[in-house]
Amino acid sequence: MSFATYPSLRDRSVLVTGGASGIGADIVRAFHGQGAKVGVIDIQQDAAEALNDECGGALCFRNCDITDISALQAAIAEIATANGPITVLVNNAANDKREQIDDVSVEDWDLSQAINLRPQFFAAQAVRSGMASAGGGAIINFSSIAWRGGPANLTSYATAKAGVLGLTRSLATAYGGDNIRVNAIEPGAVMTPRQRALWYKTEDSP
Repeated sequence: MSFATYPSLRDRSVLVTGGASGIGADIVRAFHGQGAKVGVIDIQQDAAEALNDECGGALCFRNCDITDISALQAAIAEIATANGPITVLVNNAANDKREQIDDVSVEDWDLSQAINLRPQFFAAQAVRSGMASAGGGAIINFSSIAWRGGPANLTSYATAKAGVLGLTRSLATAYGGDNIRVNAIEPGAVMTPRQRALWYKTEDSP
């Protein structure tokens, strides 16, 4: 399959969180194919290394647990130092763990927000200064269509993904003066290997 070429993306410093597998990995491949300098933050070391090999060793990968905000901020700073000020941020990292409402603990709830919502704000905060000094940029926050349907087994996840829209609107207002666009994407169910393995098993699934 061939794609359009966008010269404006060549050599642009791009950061994708959760970029080692699934949707994130395809985003990384697409930006790499456009000649961008792509940074990846993910907790999956092996998957990230395999993707980096696929991309000819061109990726700037930092292994990071995004629930640790200090580590996230440090990883973003290291990628900006290596690739130049980040002018495209894709807040993709997420975990759509299924849980029945009566089984959700305080720890479960807090962890869902710590993965699916909180890092998006702090990543956006961390790249703002560099984006502004570079003349502007774009932040893409991944929400999900899940919050619109209100699935009973995704309450904490759906709540976080609804919160992403409020976050996106606030950031767009706050960052607009720096020529930074902030938008959200709401994917539906995407049949990644993880989704097939965990939630959509068939007779052919491993």
